[in-house]
Amino acid sequence: MTEQVADLLNISEWLADNLIHTAIALVVVFLFKVITARVVSRNVEDDKRRYHTRKTVTYCYTIVLIAVLGSIWFQGMASLGTFLGLASAGLAVALHDTIANMAGFFFIEARKPFRVGDRVEIGDVQGDVIDIRLFQFSIVEVGNWVDADQSTGRIIHVPNSMAMRVPCANSHIGFEYIWNEIPVLITFESDWKKAKELLLKIGKENAENLSRGAQEQIRRAARKYLIVAGKLAPTVYTSVKDSGVMLTIRYLVDPRQRRGTEQKMWEDVLDAFAAEPNIDLAYPTVRYFRGSETPGSDA
Repeated sequence: MTEQVADLLNISEWLADNLIHTAIALVVVFLFKVITARVVSRNVEDDKRRYHTRKTVTYCYTIVLIAVLGSIWFQGMASLGTFLGLASAGLAVALHDTIANMAGFFFIEARKPFRVGDRVEIGDVQGDVIDIRLFQFSIVEVGNWVDADQSTGRIIHVPNSMAMRVPCANSHIGFEYIWNEIPVLITFESDWKKAKELLLKIGKENAENLSRGAQEQIRRAARKYLIVAGKLAPTVYTSVKDSGVMLTIRYLVDPRQRRGTEQKMWEDVLDAFAAEPNIDLAYPTVRYFRGSETPGSDA
């Protein structure tokens, strides 16, 4: 068969023999990969676990294929080492970005700055990680033109090298909660103490259960990171602005629930203030004061 292939393609028997073995290796590895993927899909019900298992299988078969092809085309480690030595210099220059992305992949897999499912912000991009590949990872974008932390529907592919070059914020590794603040501005004439009591009550009703969950998160995160937690219960801070008294509700929340909890609190605030005649929401206003006329003047 080798002689027939060599005559058909007009190549040497050594090259023909290697091509035949390469084709057989590709077919066998591909078939085993397809069979393994079907077994995993049939027996693993959890979507996240199925995804990670299939990715691991893909990496394993890729390594096996590279090893088999190397044994076919390079006779002995000396030949392989010589080839790699000659090729490395040219590849380092011509494929700088590709090599950097591959290094970024191994960095992500080893250090795990984020995993699939985490919400991250890297550079100017923010979103939920949905896939990690050899040269890039993909996220579903959140924010941008959409108010609050909700999806835009776009999938953004980010080069892996960015994970080593720019700061990366992860909302789910270590401490899985973020602080959110709702500023409520009331007029100077309003009963601000009563308003503060109402806001504190609303904050505790909607977010106090999240604070209890955060306690356990901090205890686990403190084993790896130096996280010093302050007051975790919802609270209300008071300050004065040009147009009135600013009361700010501060509370812990899951990043994906920020908009929903904020909406619920604002609805409760509007209902509570509507029932209080001595509390009014403020907005920028301009007031004019006119002095009294001077007695005995001609005006």
